[in-house]
Amino acid sequence: MRVIALIAPALIIAACGGGTPPASPAPIGAPPAPLVADNPTAAEASRFLMQSTFGPTEQSISELVSLGYSAWMRRQLNANFESNVDEVRAIQADFASRGDNIGADALAEIVWHDMIAGNDQLRQRMAFALSQILVVSYENSDVAETPAAVAFYMDVLSRNAFGNYRTLLEDVTYSPTMAQFLTYLNNRKEDPSINRVPDENYARELMQLFTIGLVQLNDDGTPRLDSQGEQIETYTNDDITGLAKVFTGLSWDDGNFGGFHPRESAPTAAYSPLVIFPEHHSSSEKTFLGVTVPANTDAATSIDTALDTLFNHPNIAPFISKQLIQRFVTSNPSPQYVSNVTAAFETGWFQLPDGSTVGSSTRGDLAAVIAAVLLDPEARDLARRNDPDFGKVREPVIRFTHWARNASLNSIDVLGASGLNRNRNLIEANSSARLSQQAYRSPSVFNFYRPGYVAAGSLTANSNLVAPEMQITTTASVTGFANFIQSRVEESGSNDSFRPGYDAEMTLANDPNALVDRLSLNMTAGAMTAETRASIIAAVSEIPIRPDNASQDRRRRVNAAMLMTVLSPEFYVQR
Repeated sequence: MRVIALIAPALIIAACGGGTPPASPAPIGAPPAPLVADNPTAAEASRFLMQSTFGPTEQSISELVSLGYSAWMRRQLNANFESNVDEVRAIQADFASRGDNIGADALAEIVWHDMIAGNDQLRQRMAFALSQILVVSYENSDVAETPAAVAFYMDVLSRNAFGNYRTLLEDVTYSPTMAQFLTYLNNRKEDPSINRVPDENYARELMQLFTIGLVQLNDDGTPRLDSQGEQIETYTNDDITGLAKVFTGLSWDDGNFGGFHPRESAPTAAYSPLVIFPEHHSSSEKTFLGVTVPANTDAATSIDTALDTLFNHPNIAPFISKQLIQRFVTSNPSPQYVSNVTAAFETGWFQLPDGSTVGSSTRGDLAAVIAAVLLDPEARDLARRNDPDFGKVREPVIRFTHWARNASLNSIDVLGASGLNRNRNLIEANSSARLSQQAYRSPSVFNFYRPGYVAAGSLTANSNLVAPEMQITTTASVTGFANFIQSRVEESGSNDSFRPGYDAEMTLANDPNALVDRLSLNMTAGAMTAETRASIIAAVSEIPIRPDNASQDRRRRVNAAMLMTVLSPEFYVQR
């Protein structure tokens, strides 16, 4: 009953709120001077790491306390990038040696490994956030059948995580997986004689989801209004029609326009950018967003013009900035917070607490943007924990990885003695114990949830707030997560790869107070309430440690404490 009592408040709290870039334009204003101290306490460090990584650990908390925010940020921004394509190719070679073919399962293994064990935690977290904005999904059968191309797309996001958003847009556009997912692969020019028009899917989503959104925005993310007080749309159907002509004539780099998959004679096409087949590119005039590309303009120039137009649109900075704040820190940032991050996007730089700066001073620099997201005074203000409008529901992927990073897992190797592990069956099985979320497996281009989602009739709606993650937080998903994490915590599954050891926790099992204090810091950033703490301590203390069964009893205590912590509202909701 104590576990159920801890789960229910989580839902109540969650409902309450929670190419080459163009030259920089004139800045809208420099980011504010540093207002954040550079010497975090352990609790402040843990809270920062909840926002910026896949979960704080004792080691990462100690490192941040020692380094300070500024040095930690520089270290993470300079961390080495490891290619997913290289890993997939190694797995392919292993499978081929045994007469097997690699499938999409390998992608899940790689992603989980990098999230849980990767040293470049900020890059991994940023790539995950970008994957929820610039969405592709191997739920799509065409995408799933070409896993090397998905790995290439993962590399696009990871490589550009701290790069420039304009470069990211270009690399995404020339990505085979995005072309498969949004159906502009082998997109042919219009032919009035047979009533053929270019596929409009990418043109629409590129504007709606990846760059400028549906309505015009102020720098602080609030909608611009016309003289009648109505919101102003950013584009029309004519803009979609004109833009769609731009993305014609692109296909695999295998010399074979129209192929469904790369030919076996050119396997590298799966992890190579798309190429242009000029004879299939529309040569007509293309007009969109007030820009006209003259007739007979070559495809590469047309694409550059389109991406430049979108990148230079005034909406892109607040549109992307607000979504990144939502992915890392809070679902309902203040207009000032959004404006501050927009300034970092527009100017391309941000001042760290120690007075140094990050960013290239080029508009769209994502290193500056993510530093602004995480180190804004609103993000670091510990008093915000008491603000019911601040924070966010933590999605299942983040909750699971946070637990896994603290569980002293036996092994999370992608390749084992017999080849690929089968961890995905524990993560994605279609059962009541499923996790309900997997990176790169969203049901549509709209991600698992929308940034503006509001649960009808909720306190969130009544407060004019949004709660994106609540779109996948249901009675079934909460129960499913509880079942799922219980089997992982108690190692009751048949798979050994995620078997927890709880090395440090086991040493504290004789002292329930010390055990729960450790979990409070590492798992809730010290936010565990006195009531929650007392409930867990009481439950743990009820488990006797018998002389003839001491080791197993200590493990039972740790299991109970960990499970109740992971199902507590302080773990579910990030403040």
